[in-house]
Parts: sequence; structure tokens; C-alpha cells
Amino acid sequence: MDAGSLWLYRWYYSNLYQRVLSFTIFLILALAFVEFPSSFTRTADVRYRSQPWEPPCGLTETIEAFCLLVFLVDFSVKSYLVGQPQLQENLWLLSYFVVLVVSVVDWIISVSLTCEEPLRVRRSLRPFFLMQNSSMMKKTLKCLRWSLPEMASVGLLLTIHLCLFTIIGMLIFSSDEKDEAQNQERLAYFRDLPEALTSLFILLTTSNNPDVMIPAYSQNRAYALFFIIFTLIGSLFLMNLLTAIIYSQFRGYLMKSLQTSLFRRRLGARAAYEVLASTAGLAGATPEAVGVNPENFLRVLQKTQLDKIHKQAIMQKVHSYGGRPLLADEFQKLFDEVDKGVIKEVPPMPQYQSPFLQSAQFLFSNQYFDYLGNLIALGNFLSICVFLVLDSKLLPEERDDFVLEILDYVFVLYYLLEMLLKLFALGLRGYLFYCGNVFDGFLTIVLLVLEISTLVIYRLPNSVWKPKQFGSLSLWDMTRLVNTLIVFRFLRVIPNVKPIAMVTSTILGLVQNFKSFGGILVVTYYVFAIIGINLFQGIIVPPGNSSLAPDNSSAVCGSFEQLDYWSNNFDDFAAALITLWNVMVVNNWQVLLEAYQRYSGPWSMVYFVLWWLVSSVIWINLFLALLLENFVHRWDPGSYKQLLVGNQKINYQMSVELMFRDILEEPKEEELIEKLHKHPHLQLCR
Repeated sequence: MDAGSLWLYRWYYSNLYQRVLSFTIFLILALAFVEFPSSFTRTADVRYRSQPWEPPCGLTETIEAFCLLVFLVDFSVKSYLVGQPQLQENLWLLSYFVVLVVSVVDWIISVSLTCEEPLRVRRSLRPFFLMQNSSMMKKTLKCLRWSLPEMASVGLLLTIHLCLFTIIGMLIFSSDEKDEAQNQERLAYFRDLPEALTSLFILLTTSNNPDVMIPAYSQNRAYALFFIIFTLIGSLFLMNLLTAIIYSQFRGYLMKSLQTSLFRRRLGARAAYEVLASTAGLAGATPEAVGVNPENFLRVLQKTQLDKIHKQAIMQKVHSYGGRPLLADEFQKLFDEVDKGVIKEVPPMPQYQSPFLQSAQFLFSNQYFDYLGNLIALGNFLSICVFLVLDSKLLPEERDDFVLEILDYVFVLYYLLEMLLKLFALGLRGYLFYCGNVFDGFLTIVLLVLEISTLVIYRLPNSVWKPKQFGSLSLWDMTRLVNTLIVFRFLRVIPNVKPIAMVTSTILGLVQNFKSFGGILVVTYYVFAIIGINLFQGIIVPPGNSSLAPDNSSAVCGSFEQLDYWSNNFDDFAAALITLWNVMVVNNWQVLLEAYQRYSGPWSMVYFVLWWLVSSVIWINLFLALLLENFVHRWDPGSYKQLLVGNQKINYQMSVELMFRDILEEPKEEELIEKLHKHPHLQLCR
């Protein structure tokens, strides 16, 4: 609690240090794209991939040594700040130390072997640096760990369901010379127990539906009942039950974690109140007069790192108490302003003296002018669609670009005029205040530059306009680029359609607020990609180099080779990420399972099934639960309120941390005081 420790604490949590730490984490994770096996090739297809550039030994190791040094400093400072007693009880910090030691030892081994070591253990440990730096990721992992028993119970039901129907299927589709349907189904999907189990497990994800049913169903309608009942129980009932359990359990445990976080915040505010509370007053002062001097509080407030709008809100609230000492409850309510995500007010529009200019300003700042722009953008979009349909069967040299290019000039000139008129009506600050205007203005400038470049290179268009290609881009390439940007500009209509705008704001809210859950996805992808590289690197060999890889003409229809899935491999980090993504989507993932079973052995299925459980079952359902919470919260009219700052009312929306605040319990004062009295480093004055 000395001045030096407090200075170190503030320096550790400063924006500069935290940004340096975040960049270091990003840097060490990004090394996987550069290290051997490098991802610097144009394609991941093993048939056409060139030899990638490999960094010289010592280049990535030097960068990694710098990152580990930053982490070592980070661990040392954090351990000093929390103290030795808490360090011994903090599993995350102890794990931080262990990961650092293992990484340093593995780095020394790598350098001593001149980068020729067969396995780099530290690569799989790198995501830990991302997790330990995020409190929300830690809470999420804890919630998942607490939810595992309930998920395991549903998983057991799924296993029983799968095994039961596998045995029934083996009995139904056993060999029978009189029933051709049974023989076809048995030979295709129920040849033996492992194959039958795999077929039904894939059917659980509906990836091979209706393929697995067709051989039997084409001969006898009654066989469809077996597959329909299996899908109803497994996919539609048990899998959705798992989603409901994850939603319910995670929401409950997340609220429990947020309740603990709320208690810590209330405890910190109460400790600040006790430190700032003035016990020295006028002679004969009553206990009710004890409180925080507003002037002292405001002096401390000026030294804090808060947004200006939050400071103004807190100062306005302090002044509303009339200069008397702040009581504990009033002091606590001041910090509620920090939780409010303020939506800034629109800057004032320019003032014009001329009545004509005032009328023009009213006209071009009106929402109906935006509606006209949306209508023009829609017409531009439809014109592009018409030309795409008309020219779909023509080669580039056969297309008549005259009309399309003239239309592009007309629409771009209108977009430029619209931008200038909005700048006149709203002013520069008012125009830049809206993200939609910034988006439109940027695309308009880019489109204008492209059209001017086209005009300079290919001159004015005419009815027999067939200019030759100049430079790296032909006229058709430049026209395609212009129209692609115009299609993007059509997105301006989204904010004006309220249902679409609500969905879009929900997506943007997920991007902004649910970084921790995206971080968990990054961690799982990273770990599984590194493991996949260690297990399957180089096993996918193109035709001609391996007897296991037939060429496309002789491959079985629907197989890995016939579908040209050669890019789905683990030969480098980027290719591994794409392969894992394709498995997570589960469309045609049985093709990858079958191929890797042939190339590497039946044990490879364990890897892919584990990835399916972690990504498609746990993470996707977790993301769905949080998406529902965020969407319901944004549709709640009570989530938007108003904040009075000076003479202005400013709208704000509660941050995602307050999503469950309405059902969280406020800590009792007796609990806070008892906790403060037990604090080893805080001596209360009363």
C-alpha cells in the first residue's frame, strides 16, 4: 500500500503497458504462420503448392525470446503486486510461471539443436498467454468447467442412444440373401460394428443424410422409420437438450461469477469511501455528518483515467448534493455512472443567415433525403444485377461496357453530389459523426478515383467502345471493381430498416462485447491446429507419389480425391485452421474422417470427434446462448435510458457486464464492513 507500489500498480494497468502486452500476445501467436511449416504459399493444395519460404534459424526464435522476456516481466510485476500469500493460492499465476519455465526450456533446446527439433512443446502452450490476460475468459472457462457434469449426462445419453441404434441397425441390416435392401445397406454403411457406429455418429450431425438411408429406403419404404426415429431422438431432441442445458447452466454460473465481481467492485468503492471519509468535523458533529468531503473527492476524481463524459456525469451528481458530505450510499451510486456506455450527442449543424441556405440545409439534412439516396442505391444495385444476368454467358471481350460504364459515371456523380450536400447541411463534424456517412464518403472517394482513372486511361465511352488493355487491369477488371464497391455501398440501407438494424446492432454488439468468447475460440483453434500439424503433417500425398491416393478419374464418387479436397490438410498452420473450420461446419466432414482414416489410421477419428465436441457442440451452443441473451437485452426498451449532464440529456446503453444486473443482489453493508475489517492491508479509521 506504499506510494511506490501504488505507482507500479497504476503503471501496470496503464493503457500503454496493456497495449504493449496485448501486442506481445498477438505477436507470439502470429509466429505460427511464419515458423516451420510456413504458410507463405499461394495455395494449400498439395498438388500445386510450391516450396514455401522458411525463415532462417534464429529469426523467429529472437522474436519469441523478446515475447517471453515481456511475459517474464509481466509475471514478476503481477506477482509482486498480489503478494506472496496470494501468489501461492492463485492457480493462474502458478500456471503462468510453469508455462514460462517450460517455454524457456523448450526455446533453449530449440536453439541448441539449430531449430531441427522434431517437436516444439511451447507452441501448444502459447494460447495460455491470451487466456491468463483476460478475466472474462477465465470466468468463461470456469463456467464451462462447472457445466461439464450436466453436459456429460447428456453426452452419456447420446452415447447410449448411439450404441443402442448401432446394435439395432446391425441386426436389421444383417446379411440376408433374400433381402437385397439389407445387403446394400450392410455393404455400404453397416459392414462391421466400427463402420456402423461411425455412420450413425455422422448421421447424428445430419451430414450424411439422406445418403445413409437411400440404399435401404430405395428398396423398402419401411426402413426409413429406423433413420427417422434415430434422427428425431438424437439430433432434434438430445442435441437441442444439450443446447438448453448449456444455456441454462452457463447463464446461472455466469451470473454467479458476475455476482462475485459485483461484490468486489462494491467492496472497492466502500473501501475508497472509508479512506476518504472525513471524521474530523465541527465540534459536536453527529455521526450522521460523517462522510466524504465533495472537494476532496473531486480532486481525486481529476486524477483518474475516466472518459470526459463520465467525469462530467459524476461531477454533476456530486454538485446535486449541495456541497454537503457524501454518505456511503450516495458515494456508491456515483460509480454507477462508470458502467454506462454513453452514446454521444449529435454535433450542432452550421448556422446560415440566408433563408435560401436555411431551406436548403433543412432539405438536405432531412431523413427523406437519405431515403432518396437509398432509392438511388437500390436502383444502382438492380442495374448491376440486370447486366450480370445479360452478360453471364458472354466472354469479357464480347461484353458491351458502354451502357454499364455510363451508368457508373452517373451514379458515382450522384454519390459525390450527395456527399457534398450532406457536408453543407451537417458540417464536417456532423457528417463524420455518423458511421454510415463515413462509410459512404470513403467508398464515394474511392469510386471517384477509380472512375477518374478509367476516364484518363480509356477516355470517354462511346457506342463502339472497345479499348485495349492498359497496365495490369483491363477495363472489365476496373468495371468489376467499381461495381463491387457499389454493391458494398448498398449496405447503407441497413440502418433505415429497423428489424435489420436491430439484428446488425446485435452482431456488432457481439463483436465489441464478447471478445472473451472469441478468444476462447481462438485458443481452441490454435491448440487443435498445432496438434493437428504434429499428427498429420505430410500424410496427404498427391496422386502419383502414393498408392493410397488414386487420381480423380479412378477415385470413388464422393471420396476425398474425387471431390478435390486436397487443400484440407495439416501441412501448415493456415491450412490447419481452414481444415478445422470445415470440420466445425460438419458439412461433408465424413469425407475428411474417411480420408484421414485411410491415410493415417483409425485413431485419427478421435482427434476429429474431440474437435467436433469442443467446437460444434460446446462452443457453438455457448455462443448461441450468449447471442440470445444479447439479443433479448437489446430488444428490451428498458435497456436504454437518459443521463443528465449539465443542461443536456445524453442517451446511454448499459454495457454487457450489466446485462444481468437487474437480477443480481446488491451486497449488504454489514458484509462489506466485515470484509473490510478483515483486510490485512487496510486500517479503518472508525
